[in-house]
Amino acid sequence: MTKRISAKHKIDRRLKINLWGRPKSPFNKRDYGPGQHGQGRKGKPSDYGIQLQAKQKLKGYYGNINERQFRNIYKKATMLKGDTGENLIGLLERRLDSVVYRARFSTTVFSARQLINHGHVRVNGKKVNISSYMVKEEDIIEIRDKSKQLAFIDIALANKERETPEYIHLDEKNKKVTFVRTPKFDEVPYPVIMEPNLVIEYYSR
Repeated sequence: MTKRISAKHKIDRRLKINLWGRPKSPFNKRDYGPGQHGQGRKGKPSDYGIQLQAKQKLKGYYGNINERQFRNIYKKATMLKGDTGENLIGLLERRLDSVVYRARFSTTVFSARQLINHGHVRVNGKKVNISSYMVKEEDIIEIRDKSKQLAFIDIALANKERETPEYIHLDEKNKKVTFVRTPKFDEVPYPVIMEPNLVIEYYSR
């Protein structure tokens, strides 16, 4: 399980953006960085600074993935055919915690990760408790029978802030989804602008 240093609610203020489009994001009320120097004026960022922020934003959005894991995903993306930026997004969306979050079994990617780590999720009928597990096309992801009555899953499904994207087929009644296909970048419903090409430039330096 990935160890995180700061609380997830601080990420928005640190990156100065409402990363997940949440109504309760602290950035909505305090649109500046945390700490006593958070409101200080900043100079124009360098190209490196812009690329670094793009990387931090993408890492943060997918549950604040640690640097080692994220770099490994980038390396995998470079070895696949096609555009590396598209490949990077495709790999991130294939992570089991991403699929559980997109399926709306959880309200945040962090709670999706917790759901998986606690053994509530099955892939093709088998328990998988590794959040970084790479889902394949036509894999069936479901909440195990003993966990289908958990109230927070029903609350998450009832939340209308997000819709399930087309590349995931949801059977809400049975709390089951089929991962139809790996999405293209423009199919992924990001609430804010993501720039994977800047991330590629960062690692290509």
